[in-house]
Amino acid sequence: MATFLYRLGCLAYRRSRTVILFWLALLAVFVVCMSAFGGQDKLNDEFTIPGSESQQALDAMKSDFPTAAGTSAQIVYVAPDGKSITDASFTDAIKEVDDAAQTAPQVAGVVSPGESGLVSEDGSTAVTQVLYTVSRTELEDDTLTELQEVTAPAEKADLTTHVGGVAFNGGGGGESVAGDIIGLTVALVVLAVTFGSLLCAGMPMLTALAGVSVGVTGMLALTGAATISQTAVTLATMIGLAVGIDYALFILSRHRSQLAQGVPVRESVGRAIGTAGSAVVFAGLTVIIALVGLAIVDIPFLTVMGLAAAGAVTVAVAVATTLLPALFGVAGERLRPAPDSKAALRDRSMTARSLRAPNFGERWARRAARRPLLTVLAVVAVLGLAAIPATRLTLALPDNGSAPSETTQRQAFDQVGDTLGDGVNGPLILFTDTADSQEPEQAVEQIAKAVSSYPGVAAVSPPQVNAETETALIQVVPDSGPSDEATSELVNTIRDNASVLQEDTGAKIKVTGTTAVQVDVSEQLRAALLPFAAVVVGLSLVLLLLVFRSLLVPLKAAGGFLLSVAATFGVVVAVFQWGWLGGLFGVDATGPVASFLPIILIAVLFGLAMDYEVFLVSRMRETYVRTGDPRGCVFAGARHAARVVTAAALIMIAVFAAFTYTDDIILKQIAFSLALGVTLDAFLVRMTLVPAVLFLAGHAAWWLPGPLARRLPELDIEGEKLHTGEDSADTSATTVPAIGQ
Repeated sequence: MATFLYRLGCLAYRRSRTVILFWLALLAVFVVCMSAFGGQDKLNDEFTIPGSESQQALDAMKSDFPTAAGTSAQIVYVAPDGKSITDASFTDAIKEVDDAAQTAPQVAGVVSPGESGLVSEDGSTAVTQVLYTVSRTELEDDTLTELQEVTAPAEKADLTTHVGGVAFNGGGGGESVAGDIIGLTVALVVLAVTFGSLLCAGMPMLTALAGVSVGVTGMLALTGAATISQTAVTLATMIGLAVGIDYALFILSRHRSQLAQGVPVRESVGRAIGTAGSAVVFAGLTVIIALVGLAIVDIPFLTVMGLAAAGAVTVAVAVATTLLPALFGVAGERLRPAPDSKAALRDRSMTARSLRAPNFGERWARRAARRPLLTVLAVVAVLGLAAIPATRLTLALPDNGSAPSETTQRQAFDQVGDTLGDGVNGPLILFTDTADSQEPEQAVEQIAKAVSSYPGVAAVSPPQVNAETETALIQVVPDSGPSDEATSELVNTIRDNASVLQEDTGAKIKVTGTTAVQVDVSEQLRAALLPFAAVVVGLSLVLLLLVFRSLLVPLKAAGGFLLSVAATFGVVVAVFQWGWLGGLFGVDATGPVASFLPIILIAVLFGLAMDYEVFLVSRMRETYVRTGDPRGCVFAGARHAARVVTAAALIMIAVFAAFTYTDDIILKQIAFSLALGVTLDAFLVRMTLVPAVLFLAGHAAWWLPGPLARRLPELDIEGEKLHTGEDSADTSATTVPAIGQ
């Protein structure tokens, strides 16, 4: 690995212009393909599980009941205080709006409040249902905007109107450009402080943006042939930007350190890519494998999210190992620190025995190791306490109740829930096949009557029958809201009794509708969570066993990862479900955590945690192999790696935290959890718990049974062959510092 990357780095250095032109050409090709075959307008944010009961029923409804199979919107009318919505002046205005809605773009039908009975008992609120034959993601850009515009007659009549419904689900604003700028600005400041040079600070930013540009345009070029969601693109952007900056930071830091020690530019580029680049490739591989592992869950939209993010990480690794050394070639001697600069003095002090004053990283490690057992117990206690709320984790797909309070869909959702009942916001649909029933109409009536007696049912609408296809629809309104646990229990109750109803009536029943689809997605994700976590943790044990040739290091890494994940879940529950400090993060309504957040968090945080583990512990292992000092190597590793790991973590946190400014609750939860997870894992686990555990373990930390050691392959992550001069003519002239410097 190190040998190959050394040669690749030297080649990119020698052919710097060719490499740069290659990446520019690749970006141009993707932009052309995106314009011709794909684009932002072809993104699909629909969460479905093909083959599930709810999706099978929806597919059948497209031919039997096309207006019921598509998405729907609501126009909610609210009368002024002291007046009734049934007053003649108001009903005339409502009819005028309903007639205008009938001619709005893509509208297939309108059900007035009088037809549906959606008028509150106190006379304050009425709801018109607007039906579409297409799914929410197939609505044109201006469809919902023009629907909102038809409400003008009602507003003139002194009615308050809100337009909402499932057609708006998940809407809420997307990512914030201002937040992105803040994240990138913080990253630039951290890089400038780390390197003491604006040129050096700008290089990781440039390569990261180049990688994200290539990755995102490549994804958008595929939207014409594959189903890709906006969430997948944003997640890929977020992760690609963060790891792109971090990987370039690690390699550039190594290059600058070698230049400060007098290594020629070309040789330094090769060594930096061969050593730090090896660790970057391995770290990137762990992230990629974890993200691709999302396919285990067997949910298409989640698989796409994992593949999109994995693609972004792949591009980031490729850019770091090819484009970055090419830019080193262009910059040349300008990256070498001035002899009397702080950067030069700091880097020379890393290897000069006469300059051994502990830096911040070494001092932090020494404090952690002063009472190692107490440190371990304290970190475990803090993370354990933070994890307690995770026992109350509730998973569901967010609905309009979690949209920002100023949006029309949130106002419609709240008004309907307060006056007509929470279940009106998410009714269930029973798709009934009466082909085997002797008396189809009677069978449907019998089913409706039976279901109306189930606990948790607020109302059952009169059946809608299609005599030609011998099918019928029954709308069931729950007592609870779309994302409430009680609604999931009602769905399961109906399904559990479906066989009994079939025996009594001969009719087959499938529970469907937007709410039932969300229930199916959430339940499958919940069922897949533990197996997926087991696969990821098992993978971490195997990979770290290969890299560090130790039994304790992988076990410690996996244990620390589980602690940081559990603590992150706990804080997420406290903020988003319980509302603790929610105002600081723009959370104005509590609700369940997005169903796929835990799996995404485990996949991404696992990869990032292994990044820091590799860059921190690899230096410790190298020192131990050379000196045999099990405690001194802990401090040496912290001395060399802590500064870069800290900078990398701060950059990662800044990039993720910037996305918490979005109004999209799903992206807000993902960004918050990733920023928090990196904070806990980098500073409490890797920088504090790891030194304490390794110091406490002594020689046992690096022990591996002989038979196992002989069977494991040598990955040479630290670039030991380069250290011995096997692949470089002048390697022996200068002591090569370790990865993470």
